[in-house]
Amino acid sequence: MNIIDIAKLAGVSKSTVSRFLNNGYVSEENRSKIQTVIDETGFIPSSHAKTLRTKKTNLIGVILPKISSETIGKVVSGISEETSNSGYNIILGNTDLNIEKEIEYLQIFKNKNVDGVIFVATIITKKHLDIIKDMKIPIVIVGQNVDGYPCVYHSDYESAYDMTKYLIKKGHRKISYIGVTKDDISAGLNRELGYKDCLKNNNLKINKNLIKIGEFSQESGYKNAKELIENNKGIDAIFCATYNIALGAMEYLKENNINIPYDISVCSIGDSKISNIISPRLTTINYHYEQSGVESAKMILDMISAKNNINNIKLGYELKIRESVKL
Repeated sequence: MNIIDIAKLAGVSKSTVSRFLNNGYVSEENRSKIQTVIDETGFIPSSHAKTLRTKKTNLIGVILPKISSETIGKVVSGISEETSNSGYNIILGNTDLNIEKEIEYLQIFKNKNVDGVIFVATIITKKHLDIIKDMKIPIVIVGQNVDGYPCVYHSDYESAYDMTKYLIKKGHRKISYIGVTKDDISAGLNRELGYKDCLKNNNLKINKNLIKIGEFSQESGYKNAKELIENNKGIDAIFCATYNIALGAMEYLKENNINIPYDISVCSIGDSKISNIISPRLTTINYHYEQSGVESAKMILDMISAKNNINNIKLGYELKIRESVKL
């Protein structure tokens, strides 16, 4: 059964059936005839054939660094809500923080298998940019601010600056920092710069021995907190670039009977459910991850619809004051 058969049974032209299936104008009389035939025959339009006719798949590819992450789950929730409201489905590409997998998914989606791509990025390399530059479909980058491309990103420098300023306000003077690689411009470079600039602007010395760089993991937080405490005296605060790192740092301090916050305060960027239930509850910067998903979806849908005025969006944040920093 195809649209020619449907046209014959309904007594209308093939083009009328085609317009009906693609939501074009069809008179009420002919619409009723076609719908009756479809109901009686159980005809299901071929999505592949529709794609060939319209050049659209109604699919958006979403490339993710780690699908098990709570924050990434919030981003996907925002994307899914917005795209489904507009009749689009999403295809998820989980890369497990593997750059080669990111490149592979960009190559797959580049070949017009989807109408657009939302790339939730960590490290942007020349390889990434070479593929993105050759994209024939719209792409939106989430989590990084990349010149020349539409992006939705967070206030990483400002939030790190404000968190450091809060620690100083609460009397801390020997503030250590556990971060991630500067290859990640947002979570790595910008957060560390915010920390350093705030120290400088408040006449506090930047001590390279108080700065550790590791991975996005609890294990990294534990290891680096251990090295900081064993090799430095008088540390009164540990500022962590992510909440997973902070959880590891807190684990080490507790195991070694170092009281949080009376001996050492701990804080981080990135809020989570765990942050609010551990003891003591973790002081954090809360980012609006679900909103970043919604905004990136709106942006990609506008680009697919060829609407103009696509601008970058920089999202705000909230300081969540809890018990892990000495009040």
